[in-house]
This record gives sequence, structure tokens and C-alpha cells, in this order.
Amino acid sequence: MISKTEEYALRAAIHLAWRYEDGPVRSSDLAEVANVPSNYLSKVLHQLSRHGVVVSERGRRGGFHLSRHPSSVTLADLLAAFTPQEGRARCLLGRDVCSDEDPCPAHHHWKLARRAIEDFFANTTLGDVIDSRTTIVDSDDSRPTSPGAVPLTPTGG
Repeated sequence: MISKTEEYALRAAIHLAWRYEDGPVRSSDLAEVANVPSNYLSKVLHQLSRHGVVVSERGRRGGFHLSRHPSSVTLADLLAAFTPQEGRARCLLGRDVCSDEDPCPAHHHWKLARRAIEDFFANTTLGDVIDSRTTIVDSDDSRPTSPGAVPLTPTGG
């Protein structure tokens, strides 16, 4: 549903949301806690910065932080830095032309599912994600992890 780049952006942004009150977080620290290659994450963070989702601060105490409170940053805001909304509306079966007037066999079902996914991204903020009352575990090994170590798999609660 989302690209690996978008997943990395989400991992980093969740950690920045957890650390919102703490000030800038170094890219290398984010890379470690989010389990993302450092060089790749640096490019992701700069893309988020160009789109106004995060702010980069230089210097000894520099790093990255969210540009606004986590409760006002939607998942759609994050994803838009990498794939515009219209880029997500392509045909499920890969047709060049797929519309209500000229639908593919999956068009009407996919349109409903896509709308629900778009609504989820548009209406879910980083604040919602970090306010979750569930225990967070790493999906690769099911051990509890620190906040920001994502992908997230809720358990219990």
C-alpha cells in the first residue's frame, strides 16, 4: 500500500512525534531506532523537510524535528512528500484508462477500498499513532521495543 521510502518516513516521523518535546533528533539516532539505513534516511528526512513536515537544524545540537505538533501532522501529509494523491489513484489492474465511465473489472470495489485507505491517511495524525494505548512490538521478532521502533504491530491493550 505504501512504498518502502514512505514506510521509512513513517517510522522516522513516529519517533520524532514521540520526541516532540525533546528538540531536534540527530539523523543517525533516528536511523538506529527506526532500523533504517542512515544514508537512505537522510534523503527521506530532507524530502520531508522540503515539504514542510520536518525542520532541519544545523549545529552541534542540531537534527530534525516535526514542523508542527504531532496532532496536526496527518499520515497523508507525510505520504504526500513522496507520492502526490493523484499518483495513488491508479488502476488496480494497471490500465492506462480506468474510470467510472470505462471501468476495469475491479474498479468499483477498488474505488471503495482506496477511498477508505485515503480517509484513514487523511484522518489519522502522528498524535493518534503515538497516543495508542496498545503495547508496541517489532513485527520481525515480537519482542517489545522502544517507541519509534516500527513497523508497529499492536498487541494486547
